[in-house]
Amino acid sequence: MSSLKLAHSSLALPSRRLLLTGSGALFAWAHMPRPAFASGARDPRFVVIILRGALDGLSAVAPVGDPDYASLHGPIALSLTGDHAALPLDSFFALNPSMPVFAKLFAAKQAAIVHAVATGYRERSHFDGQDVLESGMPGPGFVQSGWLNRALDVLPKGERVAQKGGLGVGPATPLVLRGPASVVGWAPQTLPDAGDDLALRVMDLYRHSDPALAKVMAEGLDIDKIAAREMTGDNKPRGGADSVAGMRQAAQGAAKLMAAEDGPRIAALAFDGWDTHANEGGATGRLAQLLSGLDGAFEEFETALGPQWNNTAIIAITEFGRTAKVNGTTGTDHGTGTVAFLAGGAVKGGRVIADWPGLRAEQLYEKRDLMPSTDLRAVLKGLLAEQFGLSDAVLKDRVFPGTGSLKPMRGLII
Repeated sequence: MSSLKLAHSSLALPSRRLLLTGSGALFAWAHMPRPAFASGARDPRFVVIILRGALDGLSAVAPVGDPDYASLHGPIALSLTGDHAALPLDSFFALNPSMPVFAKLFAAKQAAIVHAVATGYRERSHFDGQDVLESGMPGPGFVQSGWLNRALDVLPKGERVAQKGGLGVGPATPLVLRGPASVVGWAPQTLPDAGDDLALRVMDLYRHSDPALAKVMAEGLDIDKIAAREMTGDNKPRGGADSVAGMRQAAQGAAKLMAAEDGPRIAALAFDGWDTHANEGGATGRLAQLLSGLDGAFEEFETALGPQWNNTAIIAITEFGRTAKVNGTTGTDHGTGTVAFLAGGAVKGGRVIADWPGLRAEQLYEKRDLMPSTDLRAVLKGLLAEQFGLSDAVLKDRVFPGTGSLKPMRGLII
């Protein structure tokens, strides 16, 4: 049976944990969502995939039309010719050949890429970079909540997306989805089974002593029932998201839960292992294997969401990019500008969105990295505005504080 949890990271409340072996569920304290903003009658889905370790955007989506690309990226540069040729996206950019599903979605105008993108962080520390990426704050250490949870929290209580809360996939809820809004977690792992009766008895106990916890426990049991209903036999995901196959399995589980009429509408997943200091590879090798896993995750979402794919927007993001020049171990070091992948039937796709900065030495950031020309927070703001109707004021004050001058990127959603 899958493992399931409810998680919350507010500093105002102590954490509580209870293992319910009868339902294979692990619960922790959660707040109730608060009404704040009307988002209309649509029924959209939104998925955030965190690629931990810093993705080499120049090997994922190659600027083959830039005359300086091949010499800078050396043995791992992609090419439009030869074995394992890159997949052309337009006259300038080409996709790593390990991502044929994404290429198909791109051709169908259901996928897009934002290139030369980054958060406002520039110090190249994984820990701090991921904090900024997921918290949505100007720097690390500001808060213990994530921008996606805060976005969920400002949606009105009566909206279906707010009623169903957020879904965190994996053994721990990613920071991006921690905060005051109610979140349910699911992981494709096995826990001992002691029958549903024990779970219901414990929930009844907390109904009298801790009604808030009893409510979120009930929500967790509902998700557990959805998982049991939607994921049976060969369709039941197994393993974690630490491997290439695990990316596909985690995505399949999330998609099946989100496709259900009574399932969550917002989800966050985190895939590790993107730190490619050595033996990175280009069209083949370690990075290509990771990109193949991400490609498989996109495929699972498209398949398992069914008709709800048309209401869905997915974005895959990373804390920063990697150096434009290859190092002595045929890898790349911590950099700055990178790529963000967008996919889903709701995405206005078939485009590489880029204000291309160039790759000459004087055009690189600190003469070593792809210069970021697009702020990732503008992309995220645009997706939240167009998927859920969040206003500029709500986005700058509640979701991404301190970004008043940063306007949402428009035209990302059909």
